[in-house]
Amino acid sequence: MASTPAVAAPETVAAPRPRALSAWLFIVAALVLAMVVVGGITRLTESGLSIVKWEPLSGTLPPLSEPQWQAEFAAYQATPQYLRVNAGMSLAEFKNIFFWEYVHRLLGRLIGIAFALPLLWFAWQRAIPRGYGWKLVAILALGALQGAIGWWMVASGLVDRPEVSHIRLAIHLLTALTIFSACLWVGLDLRALARAPGAAPARMPTAGIWALSLLVLQLMYGAYVAGLDAGFAYNSWPKMGDEWFPSGVPMLDPWLRNLVDNPILVQFIHRWLAWGVAAGVAALAFAAFRRERNGWGAALIGAVAVQISLGIATLLSGVRIPIAAAHQGMAVVLLGTILAASHSLGRREAP
Repeated sequence: MASTPAVAAPETVAAPRPRALSAWLFIVAALVLAMVVVGGITRLTESGLSIVKWEPLSGTLPPLSEPQWQAEFAAYQATPQYLRVNAGMSLAEFKNIFFWEYVHRLLGRLIGIAFALPLLWFAWQRAIPRGYGWKLVAILALGALQGAIGWWMVASGLVDRPEVSHIRLAIHLLTALTIFSACLWVGLDLRALARAPGAAPARMPTAGIWALSLLVLQLMYGAYVAGLDAGFAYNSWPKMGDEWFPSGVPMLDPWLRNLVDNPILVQFIHRWLAWGVAAGVAALAFAAFRRERNGWGAALIGAVAVQISLGIATLLSGVRIPIAAAHQGMAVVLLGTILAASHSLGRREAP
């Protein structure tokens, strides 16, 4: 009896799906924005040191029984923050600060899953256009590094100081915003590719480089302000108290340390650097208007105006958490607006 010849399995045909990839990256970027806001609340409520272990897998579940809560609380009671700042805190109060740090870490895990699993699926389906695979893998690697940076930041407050290092906090924030920016920019490139097959990645225009550079510097100083509690130093505007710069401020030695470690000078720089950011954004908006990208020009002006207004309101409110969290979230929105407007100006047509 003749044997039936084996039928070869059909080979998977590459079918790039740039539109689906761009939608996925925009969702991840939105999750990162939420992560930054929750991280800001975690810092403002001084909740970041409530979980003293880094357990990427087993730490997914919160304490579920009274003995588990007591064990978590006992671990926190051995930290400098409890001994020097929160001595006498009740278990109920501990649960409040534990909540924000737990949500922050849980959201980080969610972002990791939301990026890694779809990336594997798109790769298996051969849906990633040529030239974009390494970019997506680089974003994934940066996300893994961000988890390690987060623990490195927390560890700085568990040994001999009752708060995390403001420098490590700035690195942690800027890394998160780098992930946000990469997701948004690559997503916009993919969306352009979906509209016009063969479209090359956009180039950052010169005005965008200046606006982005000034904003990154301002974001770094915003992290310094948060880490040093510098926002509480002077809650008046435009002057600091009765002076433009308060006299008699103790200065550190060497003097350059004041640019990073002196809360008064850090707040002063953060106040006035905002206007440098506004000038950079205005220049980018002018370029948008000149290229008849009127919607982006208006969006840039509106975003920077709202952000500066929220910054002033944060100061005048004595750093009320809802306003301060809105200020931090709006900073990410402003970053996204600069990137999107710059991408529109730097878009290149398909050959």
